[in-house]
Amino acid sequence: MRPEVQMFVADGPLPDWDASEAEIEERERQLAAISRPVTPKEAAALATCFGPDDCYGVAWTLLHLIETATGRVPQWEDPGPEAGDWAEVLRARWGGQHSPA
Repeated sequence: MRPEVQMFVADGPLPDWDASEAEIEERERQLAAISRPVTPKEAAALATCFGPDDCYGVAWTLLHLIETATGRVPQWEDPGPEAGDWAEVLRARWGGQHSPA
């Protein structure tokens, strides 16, 4: 996994609307540093980074980045209800296309 993806994932889920402007800008900068397409393994890791809301649109950027993955996305760890609707969007889009990790 590329270092810029590892850094984004290590910083955890996206913040919510109460986050500071600086924190949101930092997460946007981190996403912009990840070149497309991402690998299936990177997509699965990035899928764990959704927060409780759309983080002023940053969650959409993350979703579109994840969707650039080529090939089958491996089994991913569903972040559960704290990820709001984002995990549901991925479940619907990825459907049964998971392969064993």
